Amino acid sequence: MKILRAVERIPGGLMVVPLILGMLTNTFFPEVLNVGLFTTALFKTGGYTILSLFIFFAGSQIKIKEAKMPMAKGFSLTLIKLFFGSIIGLLTAYFYGHVGILGLTPLAMVAAMSNANAGVYAALADAYGDESDRGAVSVVSLNEGPFFTMLTFGITGISVIPATYFVAILIPLVLGFILGNLDPELRAFFRPGQKLTIPFFSFPIGAGMHVENIFEAGISGILLGVLTMLVTGILGYFIMNWIFARKGKSLPVLSGAFIGTTAGNAVATPAAMALIDPSWAPYEKIATAQVATSVIITALCMPMIVAWLSRRRKKQLAQLTADNQPL
Repeated sequence: MKILRAVERIPGGLMVVPLILGMLTNTFFPEVLNVGLFTTALFKTGGYTILSLFIFFAGSQIKIKEAKMPMAKGFSLTLIKLFFGSIIGLLTAYFYGHVGILGLTPLAMVAAMSNANAGVYAALADAYGDESDRGAVSVVSLNEGPFFTMLTFGITGISVIPATYFVAILIPLVLGFILGNLDPELRAFFRPGQKLTIPFFSFPIGAGMHVENIFEAGISGILLGVLTMLVTGILGYFIMNWIFARKGKSLPVLSGAFIGTTAGNAVATPAAMALIDPSWAPYEKIATAQVATSVIITALCMPMIVAWLSRRRKKQLAQLTADNQPL
């Protein structure tokens, strides 16, 4: 059976297929994931540990002469996601208050649209990006979770982000970067780890989701997922091309589209906000369901959009090659 080949035919398949399997397992057979010890560690709770390994391996592939580009891309992507993901929710809150519009609360909008799924980004960067895109994953990971959402809403005190949070995310990348540059043989040894780890961190991320989340949020949750892909993914694609691709001199940069997703742990953001600001408490449950739906919708659909953009880029490359052929 050619399972791997079949999975790789699916856009972002190494990420999407295990994620779906994890979600279905958690929905219909949750007890299987909670038997304890190694099984639970590998298939339920170990997703971010394995993602840390991916970041380490990605760092090992960055050559010291090329470190500037991954950092530039990483911070550009993070700022794009944070700014455009937050501004829609803030405008909604300003004009419509906590209730929001079209069934979408501002809390859900900011939580979902300003937090990129680092796991999906890593998988897409591995499949469709270059070394600088893969190296940017550690910086992109900074905007996962409730911290920036709290800052966006002007919360102080508990929402202050400890400096150790940023350091903890960057350490695996830096260690990999150092080892890969000290010894080229180590760089070659670590290279297969990037692709190998993707399904192993994807399944546990999926195991934190539930099919019922889609039905609880209804159309509003699906709409939130679509907005996330359009406002941060498609817009991010065009902005990153404006920054990094010079017209007529290079092919389109795909990494801007990689951030058109919602982070899995953004599902916890509404509860954290309600704890800090009780005025959001009445909207916590629906916001949580909407964010969870956006996580699922964007994780499944954004890889297909990126695959289409990749095919479009290949056609442009073929046309560019044909135009440069001597007569």
